[in-house]
Amino acid sequence: MCVNFIPPSRGQLREWLGCDPGDGQWPDEAWQDYPAPILTRDGLRFASYGFIPKRHQPAGVRLSTMNARVETIGQLRSYRDAWRNCQLCLVPMQAFYEPCYESGRAVRTKISMADGAPFAVAGLWREWREADGSISLAFTQITIHADGHAVMGRMHRPGDEKRSLAIIPAALYQAWLHCRNPEQARAFLQLFSAEAMRAEGEIADPPRQGSLFD
Repeated sequence: MCVNFIPPSRGQLREWLGCDPGDGQWPDEAWQDYPAPILTRDGLRFASYGFIPKRHQPAGVRLSTMNARVETIGQLRSYRDAWRNCQLCLVPMQAFYEPCYESGRAVRTKISMADGAPFAVAGLWREWREADGSISLAFTQITIHADGHAVMGRMHRPGDEKRSLAIIPAALYQAWLHCRNPEQARAFLQLFSAEAMRAEGEIADPPRQGSLFD
C-alpha cells in the first residue's frame, strides 16, 4: 500500500490542471497527516493525507487510513458514508513509493509515469470538525488488485497480495469527479498501462516514517 508520495509543484497545478494554489502550502513529500492538494468537483482544496487523522483517532488506537481497498470501501465504517455519497476526489502527484523485494531486501521504489508527466489517482474525501470549530478535510487513496501487473505486481513482499493505486486517465478526470453513483464509480478503477509507468529503485535503507517498509 502506498503511504508516501510526491505531490505536484505549484507550477504543475497551474499548467497541468489549470488550478491556482493561492497561498496553500504543502511539503515536497506527503506522509500520514501531511497536507496535500486534492481536486474535488468543487475545485482545488487542501486536505490531510489519511482519512482519519491521528488527532481524531481514539486514545491508544492507531489506524492507517491512507489507502482504501475498493473491495471493501462501501462496507467499512471508516469509508462507507463518503463512498455512498460519492465524495470522490483526485490526488495529483508526480510519483509514489512502494517497497520492492526483488533483491532480497526492501528497496524504496519510485513509481512515476514513463514520460515524467504528473498524474492523478482516485481518492475519497471527507470533512472533520476541529476543536476550534473549524472544518478540515482529509483524504484516502483507492487501491485495486494488481496481481500480474508488470510494474505493480513486482512490489511488496513475496507472497503478499499485489495492490496498486487506481490511476485515473486524464480524459476521465471530470467524469470521475462528477460521478454520483458509487457502483458506476467502480468502473473507473482499472489498472493503468504498465508501459506508461516507470519504476526506479532508490535506496536500500529507506526512511522509517510511515509504514512503507513495515
